[in-house]
Amino acid sequence: MNYLIALIAAGLATGAIYGLVAIGFAIIYKATGIINFAQGEMVMLNAYLGLSIATFSGVGFWALVPLVILASILVGLAVEFLLVRPMLGEPAISIVMMTVGLAVCLRSLVILIWGAEPQVLPVHPAEDVVQILGARLYSTQILAIVCLALVVVGFFVFYRHTRAGLAMRASSSNETVALLMGIDVRRIYALAWGLASVTGGLAGLLVATIYELGPDMFAFGLRSFPAVILGGLDSAIGAAVGGAIIGVLENLGEGYIGRGLKEIVGFVVILMVLMVRPYGMFGTRDVERV
Repeated sequence: MNYLIALIAAGLATGAIYGLVAIGFAIIYKATGIINFAQGEMVMLNAYLGLSIATFSGVGFWALVPLVILASILVGLAVEFLLVRPMLGEPAISIVMMTVGLAVCLRSLVILIWGAEPQVLPVHPAEDVVQILGARLYSTQILAIVCLALVVVGFFVFYRHTRAGLAMRASSSNETVALLMGIDVRRIYALAWGLASVTGGLAGLLVATIYELGPDMFAFGLRSFPAVILGGLDSAIGAAVGGAIIGVLENLGEGYIGRGLKEIVGFVVILMVLMVRPYGMFGTRDVERV
């Protein structure tokens, strides 16, 4: 029983990171209808920027967090302004392929600047071990779970009770009507990319504290994609829940069946969800009347 609880607890910690990355997918899709296949690479880039900020500024971990958030916002806005905005009005597949190209460029850029060798973040929060219901977790793992919970609450309030959130929901529902109502859709797109980059930056910082930094960090984007399919491509809260579920299922698969199963559990879930409920647990079902 203790082994099962330990697997679930560790899976929730990993799933919290998946959830943060998946929220980035959901935010951009909800606002623009585009899947950003460079989300994992943006996670990696933001984490390496955090490494450079910590190295050259000498700040502690808690002072580093807002600096990484700021850097992540700038990265998201730069991508939207330089690459996405000039392609507005183009077919969606063209923008999706642009994100694929961006992913390859960001991987090469990270290796060119920081090298291919794994690196360690020079600052960490306290590495205490906490026992919860028989499961032993590091404080950084608990931090990941708490961070995901706070982000979910923040986005719930943002979408329900702020003008920007309501404008984003309106734009995702009908872009033409939103324009006629005076909503600046380009600003909404920029906001979506900035917020998605922030969630990626937080995920990258957590990965760097729990594991290490390396050019293979982009794989968290691929491994988080099943979470957003499970939760719903247009639901940030669903993406967070999906991340937690995928993290737990991966750990249970590795713990009870075999190590090699961990990498394929998420994609087995994708196949099952697409066959039974293709719009996800919390996604919006499209209904067309003819």
